Formats: sequence, C-alpha cells, structure tokens
Amino acid sequence: MAADPSFVVGIIGNVISILVFASPIKTFRRIVRNKSTEDFRWLPYVTTLLSTSLWTFYGLLKPGGLLVVTVNGAGAALEAAYVTLYLIYAPRETKAKMVKLVLAVNVGFLAAVVLVTLTALHGGARLLAVGLLCVALTIGMYAAPMGAMRTVVKTRSVEYMPFSLSFFLFLNGGVWSVYSVLVKDYFIGVPNAIGFVLGTAQLVLYMAYRKATPAPAHKEDDDDGGEDEEAAVDEEEGLAHLMGQQVEMAQRRAVRLHKGLSLPKHAGAPLSSPRDGLAGSIIKSLSATPVELHSVMHQHGHGRFEPVGKGDGDVEANNKK
Repeated sequence: MAADPSFVVGIIGNVISILVFASPIKTFRRIVRNKSTEDFRWLPYVTTLLSTSLWTFYGLLKPGGLLVVTVNGAGAALEAAYVTLYLIYAPRETKAKMVKLVLAVNVGFLAAVVLVTLTALHGGARLLAVGLLCVALTIGMYAAPMGAMRTVVKTRSVEYMPFSLSFFLFLNGGVWSVYSVLVKDYFIGVPNAIGFVLGTAQLVLYMAYRKATPAPAHKEDDDDGGEDEEAAVDEEEGLAHLMGQQVEMAQRRAVRLHKGLSLPKHAGAPLSSPRDGLAGSIIKSLSATPVELHSVMHQHGHGRFEPVGKGDGDVEANNKK
C-alpha cells in the first residue's frame, strides 16, 4: 500500500521546520553561559511564539491537520523556552517591557482569539478567521529577512545573512508550498509560497556577493546613538584642547605682565582696574576652574595672544629671585 504523498511531504516539512525552530539554540547556550542577553533581539521570539501558537490552534480546528499541529506545537514549545530564558537573563528595563508584551500578545491576544473563535464563530468561519491571522503573521515573519537582504546589497557582504538560515527558509517554504497544493489549503500555501520566493532571492544574493569585496562602512543617522556619542567625545576633546592652549598662552602672557604688576601701587588700590581688566582676568584664569576659564575666554574672545619667545622663562626665573 503506497503512502499518501501529502503525508510524506508533511513529514519532511516537519523535520525542516523543526530544524529552523531549533537554530537559535546556539544563541541561547551563549546567553546562559554568559548570563547576559547581550545585544540579541527578543521581539522575533515573542512574535514567532504567537505565530506557532495560532498555527497549532488552526491545525486543531482543521480536519486532518495533525502534521500542522505537530510541527507548530514543537515550534511553540521551543519558542516558549527561548522567551523564558531571555526573561531570566534580560536587564531589568528590557524584562519589564518584554513581560508586558508577552502578557498582552502571547496570553491576552491568543486567549481572545481562541475564546471568540469557539464562542462567536461556527463552521467554516472559524477556520477562515484563524487562517487569515496565521497568514498575516507568517508573511510578516518571512518578510523580516528583507532587512538582511538590503544590508547585503549595501555592504556587498553576506556576513549578516548566513547561508544555512537562507537555505532552510528556502526549503521550508518550498516543501510546505507543495504540501498545501496536495491538501488544497491556501492558508498554508500563500505565506509559504512567499517564503519560498524570498528564500530563493536570498540564495541568489548570497551567490552574487559571497566573493564580492565589502564596501567601506558608512554610519547612518539611526545607528544606535553611536554617531552622537562620538560627536560628544570629539567636542569634549576639542574643548579640552582649546582650554589647554589658552591656559598655556595666558601663563606666558602673565610672565610679560609680571613687571608691570610688580610696580609700586597706592595703598588700597584694587588689584585690577578697568585699564588692566584683561590682565586681571588672565591672572584669575590661572587658578580658575574650566567653567570660569571658559567665561573669561568668552569675555575677551576678540583679544589676541602674542607668541612668547624662549627667553620669557628666564624673565620669570629672575623675577622669582
């Protein structure tokens, strides 16, 4: 007795899909080992958990949907484990945001879909409503790697688009597209056909750019604040360098003014008068804080400091004697 072709294709699809679902295991081994989620994103695991949960519900509603239940049930279990591990090792702020989304989407929304489907809908309407939700989510998941494809074209490098993942997405979409034709299920067929096309495009890109010379890195305006931080550091270093130059010139200028300051003065005369306002400000700047020094520089921003010859150091030494 010959085996049902749709069953055979479904079994192959189960194996490939479970391999795709299991691909993040290596990532989570690293998270557990380092006890840190580092810069890994958590949103894909939350959305994939919702998608696999809805597909499992769809398989339960569909007559003969056993293979849909098995593959997505296994995927939901793995994604739930990933989400739990991420919550354990995530920073406090990330953990708070993640818990809110998990409760809202994976608990609240999923429970609402199940409740409304079982109580308000009947017959074919149940399968139609859940099937449309599953299609929308799966198309979104398959479309997510398009960002990686754009990065490959821009950087002329396949570093951020691993061949194994692209190949398994290609196989997964292809196998489930064939299964959908055999069982005449367009809810399964449409998103997986799109996934097959996108997977093919990724493989073509990989072959085109795998030996290409990477383009020079360019910073973008939305780069995680890196450019702003660099600008702030450069500004601080520039200000420190400018203040250092002004202090050095002010010290040299003070040496020249030292003779005039050492002349006899009338009793009770102020240390600086309007006539020697610049000199007084410079003397004060020698013991000023950076903020005070910046204020002095701003007040006399139009003044010019003359370079001092090598002999000024001797004048200062003689005056000290």
